[in-house]
Amino acid sequence: MNKELKAAINSDDLLAKTWLSIGLSGYRGSLAHGTAGDIIDDVDVGGVFIAPKSHYFGLTNIEHIDRVCVADKFDFCLYEIRKYFRLMLKSNPNVLSWLWLPQNMYIQVSGWGKLIIERRDIFMSKAMYKSYGGYAYGQLKRMTHSCTDQAFQGKKRRERFEKFGYDCKNAAHLIRLLRMGIEALTTGEISVARHDAVELKEIKRGGWSLSKVEKEADRLQKLLDESYVRSSLPAKPDTKKAELLLMQILESQNLL
Repeated sequence: MNKELKAAINSDDLLAKTWLSIGLSGYRGSLAHGTAGDIIDDVDVGGVFIAPKSHYFGLTNIEHIDRVCVADKFDFCLYEIRKYFRLMLKSNPNVLSWLWLPQNMYIQVSGWGKLIIERRDIFMSKAMYKSYGGYAYGQLKRMTHSCTDQAFQGKKRRERFEKFGYDCKNAAHLIRLLRMGIEALTTGEISVARHDAVELKEIKRGGWSLSKVEKEADRLQKLLDESYVRSSLPAKPDTKKAELLLMQILESQNLL
Protein backbone atom coordinates (compact mmCIF):
# COMPACT_ATOMS: atom_id res chain seq x y z
CA MET A 1 0.00 0.00 0.00
CA ASN A 2 1.41 3.38 -0.95
CA LYS A 3 1.75 6.24 1.54
CA GLU A 4 -0.94 8.36 -0.11
CA LEU A 5 -3.59 5.65 0.18
CA LYS A 6 -2.55 4.80 3.73
CA ALA A 7 -2.84 8.45 4.74
CA ALA A 8 -6.32 8.66 3.17
CA ILE A 9 -7.48 5.60 5.12
CA ASN A 10 -6.06 6.92 8.39
CA SER A 11 -7.77 10.27 7.89
CA ASP A 12 -11.17 8.66 8.54
CA ASP A 13 -11.68 6.89 11.88
CA LEU A 14 -14.22 4.33 10.62
CA LEU A 15 -12.15 3.55 7.52
CA ALA A 16 -9.01 3.11 9.59
CA LYS A 17 -10.75 0.85 12.11
CA THR A 18 -12.48 -1.25 9.46
CA TRP A 19 -9.34 -1.59 7.37
CA LEU A 20 -7.80 -3.71 10.13
CA SER A 21 -10.40 -6.39 9.28
CA ILE A 22 -10.07 -6.19 5.50
CA GLY A 23 -9.27 -9.52 3.89
CA LEU A 24 -9.65 -8.57 0.24
CA SER A 25 -9.12 -5.14 -1.29
CA GLY A 26 -8.05 -3.66 -4.56
CA TYR A 27 -8.34 -0.83 -7.03
CA ARG A 28 -11.42 -0.91 -9.20
CA GLY A 29 -13.05 1.21 -11.86
CA SER A 30 -11.02 2.98 -14.50
CA LEU A 31 -7.67 2.27 -12.84
CA ALA A 32 -8.30 -1.49 -12.90
CA HIS A 33 -9.72 -1.35 -16.43
CA GLY A 34 -6.73 0.59 -17.74
CA THR A 35 -8.92 3.47 -18.83
CA ALA A 36 -7.76 6.03 -16.25
CA GLY A 37 -5.81 9.15 -17.05
CA ASP A 38 -8.64 11.62 -17.49
CA ILE A 39 -9.17 14.40 -14.97
CA ILE A 40 -12.78 13.28 -14.41
CA ASP A 41 -11.61 9.98 -12.88
CA ASP A 42 -11.20 9.37 -9.14
CA VAL A 43 -9.32 6.45 -7.64
CA ASP A 44 -11.85 3.77 -6.66
CA VAL A 45 -10.96 1.32 -3.90
CA GLY A 46 -13.05 -1.72 -3.03
CA GLY A 47 -12.74 -4.05 -0.08
CA VAL A 48 -14.32 -6.87 1.91
CA PHE A 49 -14.14 -7.00 5.72
CA ILE A 50 -15.28 -9.17 8.59
CA ALA A 51 -17.29 -7.09 11.04
CA PRO A 52 -16.93 -7.12 14.84
CA LYS A 53 -18.66 -9.92 16.74
CA SER A 54 -21.40 -7.48 17.78
CA HIS A 55 -22.52 -7.41 14.14
CA TYR A 56 -23.12 -11.16 14.15
CA PHE A 57 -24.37 -11.66 17.72
CA GLY A 58 -25.39 -8.24 19.01
CA LEU A 59 -27.24 -5.15 17.88
CA THR A 60 -24.55 -3.56 15.74
CA ASN A 61 -25.13 -3.64 11.99
CA ILE A 62 -22.29 -2.73 9.64
CA GLU A 63 -22.85 -4.02 6.11
CA HIS A 64 -21.50 -1.32 3.87
CA ILE A 65 -19.14 1.64 4.19
CA ASP A 66 -18.97 4.31 1.48
CA ARG A 67 -16.60 7.24 1.48
CA VAL A 68 -16.32 9.68 -1.44
CA CYS A 69 -13.48 12.04 -2.30
CA VAL A 70 -11.31 11.13 0.68
CA ALA A 71 -8.17 13.25 0.52
CA ASP A 72 -9.73 14.80 -2.61
CA LYS A 73 -8.92 11.65 -4.57
CA PHE A 74 -10.10 8.29 -3.23
CA ASP A 75 -13.58 6.74 -3.30
CA PHE A 76 -14.00 3.77 -0.95
CA CYS A 77 -16.64 1.04 -1.17
CA LEU A 78 -16.28 -1.60 1.56
CA TYR A 79 -18.61 -4.55 2.16
CA GLU A 80 -19.05 -6.81 5.15
CA ILE A 81 -18.34 -10.35 3.97
CA ARG A 82 -21.92 -11.71 4.17
CA LYS A 83 -23.22 -8.69 2.26
CA TYR A 84 -20.46 -9.22 -0.28
CA PHE A 85 -21.43 -12.86 -0.80
CA ARG A 86 -25.08 -11.92 -1.26
CA LEU A 87 -24.13 -9.40 -3.95
CA MET A 88 -21.98 -11.97 -5.73
CA LEU A 89 -24.84 -14.46 -5.66
CA LYS A 90 -26.90 -11.77 -7.41
CA SER A 91 -24.14 -11.64 -10.06
CA ASN A 92 -23.39 -7.98 -9.35
CA PRO A 93 -20.78 -7.06 -12.00
CA ASN A 94 -18.98 -4.55 -9.81
CA VAL A 95 -18.24 -6.91 -6.93
CA LEU A 96 -17.62 -10.00 -9.08
CA SER A 97 -14.85 -8.08 -10.80
CA TRP A 98 -12.94 -7.83 -7.52
CA LEU A 99 -12.18 -11.55 -7.83
CA TRP A 100 -10.64 -11.11 -11.28
CA LEU A 101 -8.31 -8.14 -10.79
CA PRO A 102 -4.78 -8.17 -12.25
CA GLN A 103 -2.34 -9.02 -9.46
CA ASN A 104 -0.91 -5.50 -9.38
CA MET A 105 -4.38 -4.09 -8.70
CA TYR A 106 -4.81 -5.92 -5.39
CA ILE A 107 -3.95 -3.87 -2.32
CA GLN A 108 -4.39 -6.44 0.42
CA VAL A 109 -5.28 -10.14 0.27
CA SER A 110 -5.42 -12.24 3.44
CA GLY A 111 -5.65 -16.01 3.65
CA TRP A 112 -9.44 -15.94 3.49
CA GLY A 113 -9.37 -13.34 0.74
CA LYS A 114 -7.16 -15.64 -1.32
CA LEU A 115 -9.57 -18.50 -0.66
CA ILE A 116 -12.50 -16.53 -2.14
CA ILE A 117 -10.44 -15.75 -5.25
CA GLU A 118 -9.50 -19.43 -5.60
CA ARG A 119 -13.19 -20.41 -5.40
CA ARG A 120 -14.51 -17.63 -7.64
CA ASP A 121 -15.97 -20.06 -10.17
CA ILE A 122 -18.75 -20.71 -7.62
CA PHE A 123 -20.23 -17.33 -8.54
CA MET A 124 -19.93 -17.51 -12.33
CA SER A 125 -23.20 -18.33 -14.07
CA LYS A 126 -25.58 -17.39 -16.86
CA ALA A 127 -27.25 -15.03 -14.40
CA MET A 128 -24.55 -12.54 -15.44
CA TYR A 129 -26.56 -12.01 -18.61
CA LYS A 130 -29.20 -10.04 -16.74
CA SER A 131 -26.79 -8.24 -14.44
CA TYR A 132 -24.36 -7.07 -17.13
CA GLY A 133 -27.22 -6.32 -19.49
CA GLY A 134 -29.11 -4.45 -16.78
CA TYR A 135 -26.13 -2.34 -15.76
CA ALA A 136 -25.43 -1.56 -19.42
CA TYR A 137 -29.04 -0.50 -19.94
CA GLY A 138 -28.70 1.85 -16.98
CA GLN A 139 -25.69 3.50 -18.64
CA LEU A 140 -27.63 3.75 -21.92
CA LYS A 141 -30.51 5.55 -20.20
CA ARG A 142 -28.20 7.98 -18.41
CA MET A 143 -26.03 8.59 -21.45
CA THR A 144 -28.42 11.05 -23.07
CA HIS A 145 -29.66 12.69 -19.86
CA SER A 146 -28.20 16.08 -19.09
CA CYS A 147 -25.24 15.91 -16.74
CA THR A 148 -26.65 18.87 -14.85
CA ASP A 149 -29.26 16.47 -13.48
CA GLN A 150 -26.52 14.49 -11.75
CA ALA A 151 -24.94 16.40 -8.89
CA PHE A 152 -21.74 14.36 -8.88
CA GLN A 153 -20.78 15.35 -12.43
CA GLY A 154 -17.74 17.55 -12.81
CA LYS A 155 -17.33 20.64 -14.95
CA LYS A 156 -15.37 18.88 -17.70
CA ARG A 157 -17.93 16.08 -17.93
CA ARG A 158 -20.74 18.61 -18.32
CA GLU A 159 -18.76 20.44 -20.98
CA ARG A 160 -18.39 17.22 -22.93
CA PHE A 161 -22.08 16.54 -22.70
CA GLU A 162 -22.83 19.98 -24.11
CA LYS A 163 -20.25 19.54 -26.88
CA PHE A 164 -21.12 16.00 -28.00
CA GLY A 165 -24.77 15.75 -26.98
CA TYR A 166 -24.31 12.73 -24.72
CA ASP A 167 -22.36 11.66 -21.64
CA CYS A 168 -19.14 10.21 -22.99
CA LYS A 169 -18.21 8.48 -19.74
CA ASN A 170 -21.56 6.68 -19.58
CA ALA A 171 -21.05 5.66 -23.20
CA ALA A 172 -17.66 4.11 -22.41
CA HIS A 173 -19.19 2.23 -19.47
CA LEU A 174 -22.02 1.02 -21.71
CA ILE A 175 -19.69 -0.47 -24.32
CA ARG A 176 -17.35 -1.93 -21.69
CA LEU A 177 -20.14 -3.63 -19.73
CA LEU A 178 -21.64 -5.25 -22.81
CA ARG A 179 -18.25 -6.53 -23.94
CA MET A 180 -17.39 -7.82 -20.48
CA GLY A 181 -20.73 -9.59 -20.25
CA ILE A 182 -20.17 -11.32 -23.60
CA GLU A 183 -16.67 -12.39 -22.55
CA ALA A 184 -17.82 -13.65 -19.14
CA LEU A 185 -20.64 -15.76 -20.59
CA THR A 186 -18.35 -17.14 -23.29
CA THR A 187 -15.18 -17.87 -21.28
CA GLY A 188 -16.38 -18.11 -17.68
CA GLU A 189 -13.86 -15.43 -16.76
CA ILE A 190 -14.08 -11.67 -16.22
CA SER A 191 -11.56 -9.59 -18.14
CA VAL A 192 -11.14 -6.61 -15.83
CA ALA A 193 -7.95 -5.27 -17.41
CA ARG A 194 -9.33 -4.19 -20.76
CA HIS A 195 -7.63 -5.19 -24.00
CA ASP A 196 -9.75 -2.47 -25.60
CA ALA A 197 -8.70 0.21 -23.12
CA VAL A 198 -7.39 2.57 -25.82
CA GLU A 199 -10.71 2.46 -27.65
CA LEU A 200 -12.71 2.92 -24.44
CA LYS A 201 -10.62 5.98 -23.56
CA GLU A 202 -11.33 7.33 -27.03
CA ILE A 203 -15.08 6.97 -26.41
CA LYS A 204 -14.74 8.63 -23.02
CA ARG A 205 -13.03 11.61 -24.63
CA GLY A 206 -15.85 12.01 -27.14
CA GLY A 207 -14.09 10.35 -30.06
CA TRP A 208 -17.24 8.50 -31.15
CA SER A 209 -20.46 10.06 -32.38
CA LEU A 210 -23.64 9.25 -30.50
CA SER A 211 -24.93 7.27 -33.49
CA LYS A 212 -21.76 5.17 -33.53
CA VAL A 213 -22.08 4.42 -29.82
CA GLU A 214 -25.73 3.42 -30.23
CA LYS A 215 -24.97 1.25 -33.26
CA GLU A 216 -22.17 -0.57 -31.43
CA ALA A 217 -24.33 -1.01 -28.33
CA ASP A 218 -27.09 -2.55 -30.45
CA ARG A 219 -24.63 -4.94 -32.07
CA LEU A 220 -23.16 -5.93 -28.71
CA GLN A 221 -26.58 -6.48 -27.17
CA LYS A 222 -27.36 -9.01 -29.89
CA LEU A 223 -24.04 -10.74 -29.20
CA LEU A 224 -24.83 -10.75 -25.48
CA ASP A 225 -28.16 -12.44 -26.23
CA GLU A 226 -26.39 -15.06 -28.34
CA SER A 227 -23.71 -15.60 -25.69
CA TYR A 228 -26.38 -16.31 -23.11
CA VAL A 229 -27.96 -19.01 -25.27
CA ARG A 230 -24.62 -20.63 -26.08
CA SER A 231 -22.99 -20.31 -22.65
CA SER A 232 -21.97 -23.53 -20.92
CA LEU A 233 -22.09 -21.89 -17.49
CA PRO A 234 -24.68 -23.08 -14.93
CA ALA A 235 -27.98 -21.22 -14.84
CA LYS A 236 -27.30 -19.76 -11.38
CA PRO A 237 -24.38 -19.39 -8.95
CA ASP A 238 -23.84 -22.34 -6.60
CA THR A 239 -25.52 -20.99 -3.46
CA LYS A 240 -24.76 -24.08 -1.37
CA LYS A 241 -21.04 -23.99 -2.11
CA ALA A 242 -20.99 -20.26 -1.49
CA GLU A 243 -22.65 -20.72 1.90
CA LEU A 244 -20.19 -23.45 2.89
CA LEU A 245 -17.28 -21.23 1.85
CA LEU A 246 -18.64 -18.31 3.86
CA MET A 247 -19.14 -20.49 6.94
CA GLN A 248 -15.62 -21.87 6.56
CA ILE A 249 -14.19 -18.35 6.55
CA LEU A 250 -16.26 -17.13 9.51
CA GLU A 251 -15.39 -20.25 11.51
CA SER A 252 -11.70 -19.62 10.83
CA GLN A 253 -12.15 -16.20 12.45
CA ASN A 254 -13.75 -17.74 15.56
CA LEU A 255 -17.10 -16.10 14.87
CA LEU A 256 -19.23 -19.26 14.77
